[in-house]
Order: sequence, then C-alpha cells, then structure tokens
Amino acid sequence: MFDAILIDKTDDAQTVTLSDVSPDQLPEGDVLVDVAYSTLNYKDALAITGAAPVVRSFPMVPGIDFSGVVVESAHADYKPGDRVVLNGWGVGEKHWGGLAGQARVKGDWLVPLPDGISLRQAMAIGTAGYTAMLCVLALEAQGITPDKGEIVVSGAAGGVGSVATAILAARGYEVAAVTGRPAEADYLRSLGAASIVDRAELSGKGRPLAKERWAGGIDVAGSTVLANMLASIKYRGAVAACGLAAGMDLPASVAPFILRGVTLVGVDSVMCPKAERIEAWKRLASDLDLGKLDAMVTEVPLSEVIDTAPKFLEGQIRGRIVVPVAPQAD
Repeated sequence: MFDAILIDKTDDAQTVTLSDVSPDQLPEGDVLVDVAYSTLNYKDALAITGAAPVVRSFPMVPGIDFSGVVVESAHADYKPGDRVVLNGWGVGEKHWGGLAGQARVKGDWLVPLPDGISLRQAMAIGTAGYTAMLCVLALEAQGITPDKGEIVVSGAAGGVGSVATAILAARGYEVAAVTGRPAEADYLRSLGAASIVDRAELSGKGRPLAKERWAGGIDVAGSTVLANMLASIKYRGAVAACGLAAGMDLPASVAPFILRGVTLVGVDSVMCPKAERIEAWKRLASDLDLGKLDAMVTEVPLSEVIDTAPKFLEGQIRGRIVVPVAPQAD
C-alpha cells in the first residue's frame, strides 16, 4: 500500500482525500515506477479544487508530472533502476498521475532523465519548466536571437515564467518580466530579468498596434495580455503562447500579423512528440542554471497538497511547488 491523493465524484459532488492505495488499483501500463517526486501545477489545482472539469474519469490520482525509478518494465526502452520523468499525456486527467507512491504508465510516455539532473531537480523543472523550454525552442525556430531585442515573459513569477526567465537570461537574452506582484521584482532579477513590467500595462483594452517594443514573447496568460503583447512585438517578431491564466479569449486584430509579420506559435506540452520532449530535456540539462532552481522551489508534503491547491487559483504561488513523495538518492 502507498499514499495517494484520490479524487472521486458521487452524485455530482467531488471529494478529495489522502488515501491508501494498492498497486493492484493502478491502471494499465507497461512500466511501473516508484515515484520519487511530483509537483503541484495550475492544472492539478484546478483538478483538486474542482474549479474546472480537468478530470475526465473517476476515481483519479492527480499530478501531471513525476520523476522516479523504474521498478518493472515490459517496454524495450526501460529496465528496473532507470531514472525517468513524465510530463503530460493526460496523466492526472485521464490516467492516474504522479501524486502517489507509484505510477503505472505507458513506456512511450516516459523520457529518460538526462545525466546531471537529479530526481528532485527534474520536478523543480517539471511540466512548467519543460513547457518553458519548448517555448524557448519555438522562439529560436522563428529566428529570434538575443541580438534581435528584449523578450517579454508574462506570468514571470509563476512556474513557466520563472524557468523561462532563467533560461532566456542564461542564453544571453534581455528579459522583460511581467508580474502583478511588485514584491517579486528582486526574485525576478535574481533569475536574470533585465526589467520588470507591471501586468496592468498589458491587462487593459489595447490598440490593434502599439509601439514596437519587444522582439519576442512567451505568454502564459492569453486574453488581453496576449493581445497587447502581440500589438507591441517588433517587425518579424514572434510570441510563443502556452497558457490561459487570464482567459481563453483573444481580443486581438490581424494587424500585428499582416503589417508586421508577427508569428504566434502555439506550444502544447501535453501531447508533444517524444523526440521534441527528449530535445527539450537535453537543452534543460545544458541551458538552465540548475543552481537557480532552489530559489524557485517550495516543497509541500503530500499530506498538505489538498490544502495548498486553492492558493494557485488565488495567485499566491511563486515559482514551483515540488512534492517529495518518496525521495531517492541518485
């Protein structure tokens, strides 16, 4: 038996408990993993609080990512003792996730953890950091190099934003970090931000085209924040969009696209092909200053995950929430 966060639903009423679970209850899969660390992400908070219909079947163990060690494997790529990481693939939504002592999953969903990244660091990075790396790769693919100008990052004090800021700064980009929390300015500068932008500047109704300001952007917000960001991107710039914290709408015009040749790149981390995942994790191992992770991380034990989840929706979370499930030396 092992501990797990278990979400269930009866008569339209959702319950969330810390429960004892047997390995026999785990869903089908060809690899069994002892979970060392998981995380608490925005999507996990939505699932646990029931604020959005994230969970597709019940009962469900949330946790959209985890790191751990293979215990049993019928998959050709993995053997017992291998260190692995998982992000997305509907885990924590349609398939039991990482906020439990063990996880049984499809081996095709796993990525070998690169040398130089510990199991804990893998979850300090987590889905948020892996998504941030996908966004950086997307900007690079559009030819957005450090000499082109400043990169704006929305939600910079959050999980994706924190890692994106650190990666971009390490790559030589100047980062304009957007936050609605002025108290986080010193934290963001410690990650490498060159300037701080008040979120209010991007939150109101804007013009179809504004003054050219940034060479590129990474956006986790959507809605008016993304619309205003696009309106201020320089000629031939690009924005990588990966979130909807401010809303699913996009009250923008075609002006940035047809008058400035701006590119809007959608970044999906959930169903991203495995080859791109492996590349992203390799780049995280080489491009991210792992020494900066500690400043981003708050550890929350499994027993406190349920009480911590609402704080995400209240905008009280900085950086990354790491959940030590069964830590292992590596």
